[in-house]
Parts: sequence; C-alpha cells; structure tokens
Amino acid sequence: MAEPVPAAWPPAPIRTERLVLRGSEAKDRAAFIDLFASPEVGTYIGGPRPREELEGAVPEVPGQRLGLFVAALDGAMIGIVTLDRRNAGRPGRVQPGGDVVGASEPDAGKADLGYLFLPHVWGCGYAAEACAAALGWFAGAFPGEPVLLCTQTANDRAMRLAVKLGFTEVEQFVEYGAEQWLGVRPSIPASG
Repeated sequence: MAEPVPAAWPPAPIRTERLVLRGSEAKDRAAFIDLFASPEVGTYIGGPRPREELEGAVPEVPGQRLGLFVAALDGAMIGIVTLDRRNAGRPGRVQPGGDVVGASEPDAGKADLGYLFLPHVWGCGYAAEACAAALGWFAGAFPGEPVLLCTQTANDRAMRLAVKLGFTEVEQFVEYGAEQWLGVRPSIPASG
C-alpha cells in the first residue's frame, strides 16, 4: 500500500488566493492549543480539551506529522487540514475502482479529509479554500484515489462544505454516540 503522503513532508507551501498551506512551525503552538481548547471547535469532535492539559502535552512544534497542513492567513495559523489514512475498524470501505461499500465493511488505508478552524474565522470561506487546495494537492500526489469525509449529520456547516467540495453521500451510521455522514469524493484520474 502507498504511504499516506510522499516521504518528503511537508510539500512546498501551497498558496491559494488568501491562504498558505504549510507544515507546522513553533509559532503555531498557541493556535493549536486555542483550537483544541475551543468549546465551539469541540462541539462535534468530542468536546474541548482542558487548556492546562494541552499546555503540558502539545510539543514545541505541534502537528509535525504526515498529512497535516497548517492553514495560515498573513503568516498566522487559523486552522488545520488533514489527509490521513483511515484507521482499521472505521466505517466506510472503498473498493477498487472507487466504489464505496457501507459501514458494515470497514477499510483501512483510504484517504480521509479532516479540518478544524478557529471560530473567529468561521463563515469567511477559509475552510473551503484550504480544503480545496489540499484536495488538489492530493489528486496530484495520488491520482485516481478517492477521498472520504465523515462528519456528524448535526454539523450543518460541515455538511454544506462536504457537498461544496464534491463529496456525495455513501451512507449514514451511528459512531461515537452520534449520527455520522460518510461521503466520497471521486478519484481524479492521472493526467496524460
């Protein structure tokens, strides 16, 4: 199976109209803590984490891992976008050719889009802009591979963004005690 991202991580910064997607840096630490301590951000991901716990746990350079982009506006982190490989046991299975089978057949290793943004930038279109750029990068790095997205059905903003980004519903199921929505974005074939 292919690695989740090329060995050289992070890739060169990705510039959009307003943002830069890049690897994390030490200057992002406070924003990471704010992000995961935020009650608003935590609403659909199991709640906020205690700030004191985060202060002790977040490394000097947080988020240094394959598949994590920092979304920066004017040099400051405003959110993160992740393209991770789906864990074994998570609902949703993509078959060869991109067909998705339901929650009863989990599949590890398929790309899974995630994102979190600080509440003060919600409603500005930054999540859509950053996710579209990350998906564009992924399509170039892994042509022909579909991407999954899972969110709570109660998260109206995430549901609208999923559709805007080209995800279509595969199914709904209960996980973590809440109704979840699983969507797939079709693979983009290699050009040439």
